Amino acid sequence: MTDFSDQYLRETTDIIAAIDRGCIEDMAQGLARVRGGGGRLFILGAGGSAGHAGHAVNDFRKICAFEAYAPTDNVSELTARINDDGWETVFEEWLKGSRLCSSDAVLVFSVGGGNREKNISANLIGAIDLAKSVGAATFGIVGSEDGYTAKCADVCVVVPPLAPDRRTPHTEGLAAVIWHLLVSHPALKASETKWESLR
Repeated sequence: MTDFSDQYLRETTDIIAAIDRGCIEDMAQGLARVRGGGGRLFILGAGGSAGHAGHAVNDFRKICAFEAYAPTDNVSELTARINDDGWETVFEEWLKGSRLCSSDAVLVFSVGGGNREKNISANLIGAIDLAKSVGAATFGIVGSEDGYTAKCADVCVVVPPLAPDRRTPHTEGLAAVIWHLLVSHPALKASETKWESLR
């Protein structure tokens, strides 16, 4: 069994080594511009990425003093919209209700990033299209350079699928590493975290 642990961790280090640091820096600077302009950050994801979105909202708000929200944190509204209007438009309509505007930003967490032709993650595609239409900044952390988010976002960090049989766990695991890097980045960090403050 230790062979699998060794393999998984080797895959992880190989993927980390291949991530484009320039994209991460561009994202940090882009998010800092949005915050500096008084904009809000809306973080979107489904499944495990929805859990990431809620966690990242906490970090961006508490550590970076960034007004941030995730639609998946409001289960009542989310399920009402799904029940009445369908899953495909849930994020787009939520953003419309939040009056998404040109000073704001949308950050997508997703393994594939959406595919219009295959009707995969249509909700993310609609949200990106809406953001583009109002001039909001768009960012993504995804596991595919071929998905809609990677092709259309202003800045997208792609977690290279170097271990295709484990694309989902590596993408989701490293998305958490990347957003924790971002909230720790000097361009964004505004408050000391608790345990580090006890030195």
